[in-house]
Amino acid sequence: MNRDETPPRIVGARTVYEGWARYLVAEVRMPDGSRIGREVEDHGPAVAVLPYDPERRVALLVRQFRTPPCFVDGTASVLEAPAGLREEDDPEACARREAFEEVGLRLSVLEPAGRVWSLPGLSTERMDLFLAPYRATDREGTGGGLPEEHETIEVVEVALSDLAAMADRGEVADMKTLCLTQTLRLRHPALFAGGSDEQGAPLVEGRR
Repeated sequence: MNRDETPPRIVGARTVYEGWARYLVAEVRMPDGSRIGREVEDHGPAVAVLPYDPERRVALLVRQFRTPPCFVDGTASVLEAPAGLREEDDPEACARREAFEEVGLRLSVLEPAGRVWSLPGLSTERMDLFLAPYRATDREGTGGGLPEEHETIEVVEVALSDLAAMADRGEVADMKTLCLTQTLRLRHPALFAGGSDEQGAPLVEGRR
């Protein structure tokens, strides 16, 4: 598209399904005047937070079943940073709530790491990303998610050096988690000094 051309514009949309998320077909008028249809998945904004303990040099992640990866290749569960849909106006308040619900942490300091489109070709989800330092005494709950939402969340503690090694081996399959891991490495590289065992497994891993 040339700079002088009129940019594409949405001229209409119709809802084709409404449940946990809405699915729409948008009618887009292109610069040449033609009109095309584009599908849109709409479930609103979200947050993700990577809690890390700078003293023990570990991060708290969650492992949970995700239907789409299971549908694609049979993946039973995905290792992820705590995340969820934004129910509050304040993204930081939402990040703190999700951290307590999923991993039992009372977070105070949050380090903004960006606001990104998760899947701009399809979804309206725009996600606020945070890094969050914590201490062992900040873990006041067991986590595990909300029973009424049928969440089967396992809390996993991973050494930061091993999390970096997993990222380098291409084993961090969740994009938000990979983004937060690499951001933490760039901002606080000294926290990642260390290594893995001979099999490449995390040196520190605990469950709720």
